[in-house]
Amino acid sequence: QMGVKEFLGLDKLAKLAATVQKIGGIRAVLKQRYLMDVTRTGTLVGEDKFGNKYFEDNSYFMPRNRWVVYPERVWLDYDATQVPPEWHRWLHHIGDETPTTNPPQNEKWVLDHEQNSSIFADKKYTPYATSRTKIQGWKPQ
Repeated sequence: QMGVKEFLGLDKLAKLAATVQKIGGIRAVLKQRYLMDVTRTGTLVGEDKFGNKYFEDNSYFMPRNRWVVYPERVWLDYDATQVPPEWHRWLHHIGDETPTTNPPQNEKWVLDHEQNSSIFADKKYTPYATSRTKIQGWKPQ
């Protein structure tokens, strides 16, 4: 049984208005759409030390119900290596407990997480030879 609201699509407009209001206005919706290619809202579950914010909305199907929003300073240069391992575990449904509810116990031998540094010219790994080459190029006299 379809009501008048459903027939005219007013329920969809009400949902859109609620989503726009929850995100923070039309400008925020357009910005989110530009950065993430989706317009969705969810419950803020936590934030890591890099400024990434993690959201969950179980009205979406299982693999798409958790996502990360990268901080402003990253803009479009976001990368999967910017997500720490404990949040990666939660994002990919390896565990249901967030690092805020169940913080990981780091052993003394565990290094701090860093993002992939190969995008920075001064931190890029460049191999170099420590021995002479066995084959010498021909140099005309």
